[in-house]
This record gives sequence, C-alpha cells and structure tokens, in this order.
Amino acid sequence: MKNHHLVIALALGAIPMPAIAQSHAGMASVQPLYENVKGWLTRSAEQVPEEHYSFKPTPDVRSFGELMGHVANANYLFCAGATGEENPNGTDYEKTTAKADLVAGIKASFEYCDSAFQMSDTKAMEQVTFFGQTGSRLWVLMFDVAHDMEHYGNVVTYMRLKGMVPPSSQRSM
Repeated sequence: MKNHHLVIALALGAIPMPAIAQSHAGMASVQPLYENVKGWLTRSAEQVPEEHYSFKPTPDVRSFGELMGHVANANYLFCAGATGEENPNGTDYEKTTAKADLVAGIKASFEYCDSAFQMSDTKAMEQVTFFGQTGSRLWVLMFDVAHDMEHYGNVVTYMRLKGMVPPSSQRSM
C-alpha cells in the first residue's frame, strides 16, 4: 500500500505546476470583482431618485445620469472587445435622461458582459487588440472592471453629496 501512495505522489509531482495553478486562476479569480462592481452600480442606479439623475457636483463633470449612461456604453464596448463580437449596443445611454431607461441600460450592459466573464480560461488568455494595445481577453475584461470601479468611486461621491449611503457601505441585513 505504501508503494501505491508513492506512485501517486510521484505522478502528481510530474504534473507541471503552472497547470495546477491555472486551475485556480483566470476567470474564476476575477469573477468576484466583476460581481461586486456590477451589483454596486446596478443598486446605485436603482437607489438614486430620478430627480438626482441630473445632479452634477460641479458644472464641468457628468451628471449622475450621464455617468450611468457612460458606464452602460463602456460595458458594451469593453465586453465586445473582449469577446471579439460586434458591439450590440444601439443606444447612446449617455444621452438618455429617464431613470427607468438608464437602469434598464445598466442592467442590459451587465447582462451582455455576464457571458464574457464566463469564458474559459483558455479563451481568456487569447491575445486581442483593444484601444490600440495588445493583451489578453482577460486584460480587456479587467480593464472593464477597473473602469467600472473608477466610476463607482464617482457614484459614491455623488451619493454622499446627496446624503445617501452607497451600496458598498450599506450593511446587509
């Protein structure tokens, strides 16, 4: 029986470590980041009252609604770039003003991105060109998450200025 364990140990030792490491890396490791920002931005869009969608902390920045529209447009752009698909978005959400339409746009953009964030690790490592730079499909998706997080930081400021608690700071019940 001891020889059997030795054979198994030697066989496992022959498996290249990168193959083992890859089984715990890639898309599964970035999914929680995507899910967090997706939830925070979606709940923010739902939580902010329609009368605050035109709010601008200063005249030279986007309104809350324009910011939500920008995020929706960008999600489509990034996720189409990551998958190599034609961008299916036919609406310029940054020019949309109604809260219901913007909430629907944010949700639809994340629904589109959901499949991109489900791609296999092998596909995620394929090289693509995006914004004139070459990187992996995963790089493009992480660029999307970073972009969404950057703008969620703006959203937090807008909400705090209106006396609201942003979703990432709300206690779960």
